[in-house]
Amino acid sequence: MSEYICGRNSVLEALKGEREINRIYMAVGIEKAFAAQVKALCRDRGIPFDMVERAKLDKLAGPDHRGVAAQVAAVQYVEVEDILALARERNEVPFVLILAEVEDPQNLGAILRTADCAGVHGVIIPKRRAASLNQTVAKVAQGAAEHVPVARVANLVQAAKTLQEAGLWLVAAEMDGEPFWTVDFSGPIALVLGGEDRGVPALLAKQCDFHASIPLLGQISSLNVSAATAVLLYEVVRRRLRK
Repeated sequence: MSEYICGRNSVLEALKGEREINRIYMAVGIEKAFAAQVKALCRDRGIPFDMVERAKLDKLAGPDHRGVAAQVAAVQYVEVEDILALARERNEVPFVLILAEVEDPQNLGAILRTADCAGVHGVIIPKRRAASLNQTVAKVAQGAAEHVPVARVANLVQAAKTLQEAGLWLVAAEMDGEPFWTVDFSGPIALVLGGEDRGVPALLAKQCDFHASIPLLGQISSLNVSAATAVLLYEVVRRRLRK
C-alpha cells in the first residue's frame, strides 16, 4: 500500500512536484545543507519528516536509500470534491466519514473495511498526527482501501466547512452528546470521530451541527475508535434502509 522513493535527486524532485507524499525520512548525520533544503520543502507542503538511524531507514526503504527516502501512497489520495462527486454519480445521499487524528494503522484499516461495507462515499483524514495509507492499513482493510476514496487534507475544519456548504450535516461522536438514536441521520451526513484517547478536537467539534454519544454500561470508559465508528456507520445504514 505504500512505497518509497529513494535518493537525493529523486526525493527532491518528488517534493517539488505534485506527487502525494506521506512522510520524509532522513538518516541521522546526513549533510546539513541537504537536510535543511528537504526540511524547507516539507514545511512548504505540510509534509512531516523524521530523522532516523540508518538501520531503521534500511528496514523501511531497503539498503539503497542513500540517506533519504520519501514514503508515498501506492493508492493515490483524492480531493474532498471527488468524494462528493462520487455520491452524485451514484445518485445517492452523501455519506462521508471524517477521522481526526486516528494514529493506529490497525484502526484505520478496520474503519476503511467497515466504511466500504456500509456504503460510505469517502473518508477524510488529516495530513498530520494521523495514520496514512500504508501496508498495515491495506492488510487490515482486506482490499477496502482500493474501493473507499480517502482525502488527506491540511485542515479538517476547512474540509468540514466544505461539506456543510455542499449540504451535509456534520455529526461528531462525543461522550457528552445526545444518545445516537435521537440524532437524525436520514439526510446527507458526515460522521466525525476523534483519535485514540483524545476524541474530536475542540475546533472541529465546535464546527459540527450535532453531537452524538454511545452509551457505555460497563467499567471501561470508552470504545475503540474502530468499534465506535462501526456502531455509528450502521446506525446511518439502519435509518436509511427503514425508508
